[in-house]
Amino acid sequence: MAHTDDENKRLGLFFLVAYAFSWVFWIPNALMAHGVDFPAGLASFLASPLNPAAFGPFVAAFLLTFLQEGGKGIIQLLKRGIAFRFRKVWLIVILLLPLLIFSGPILLATLTGGRELDLSVISNPPYALIGFFVILFTAGPLQEEFGWRGYALPRLQARFNALGSSVILGLFWWLWHLPALFIPGRFMTNDPLVFLALGVVITLTSILFTWIYNNTRGSILASLLLHTSMNWSIWLAMPAMQLDLSAAIWMIIFLTIAVLVVVRIWGASHLTRETA
Repeated sequence: MAHTDDENKRLGLFFLVAYAFSWVFWIPNALMAHGVDFPAGLASFLASPLNPAAFGPFVAAFLLTFLQEGGKGIIQLLKRGIAFRFRKVWLIVILLLPLLIFSGPILLATLTGGRELDLSVISNPPYALIGFFVILFTAGPLQEEFGWRGYALPRLQARFNALGSSVILGLFWWLWHLPALFIPGRFMTNDPLVFLALGVVITLTSILFTWIYNNTRGSILASLLLHTSMNWSIWLAMPAMQLDLSAAIWMIIFLTIAVLVVVRIWGASHLTRETA
């Protein structure tokens, strides 16, 4: 029982640090967007790409790993971010599935709604390819995955089944973005209704992340690539990165189908049928 209590405290501390680090940089940025004055130098920093808010999960994972396991734990965590020790068939899933379940809904919403089709990225293959690596290092994957999947997910799965762990983590992952909703141009939407729909999208996506994670030997590299492929697929079809309700609903439909198939075939308990 004591061990379980310690793990619960560590997991709670992880979310606390991740949120606190990110929100202490995001909230002032949101306040500035709504007319609150800050010193010029600080305001420029917070509004710039150098704002480190998105590194909250990364900082929390490495800080707590160091405090609990020392330098050896840090090295092991880093190795999981570069080790390619899973079957290569999963790489195909990681790179292609997001194109179907994220680009597809956006294109459908564009064709059936009033959004103008933007081919500026798709029509420039070198730019699109470079964009994949820029997204990997600067637009979410590196900043988040060592935390969400590297630190939090295995600890959640030690207590809950894979499906339950995914839903819990998905909700924390979604709500972590909340201050960015109030920063124009910083997140995919500034519409509260779309943000609620995005909560469903992120929670369903979290289930697919756990499925990939559990079938790739707990590979953080696989999660980094999946997160990159997800954001990249959205960017290809929607370069402005501003989600509307129609696209969000189509995403929910596509993701629900994918999740139902995964849970039916791989099972809710572990989301895997074999030792990967």
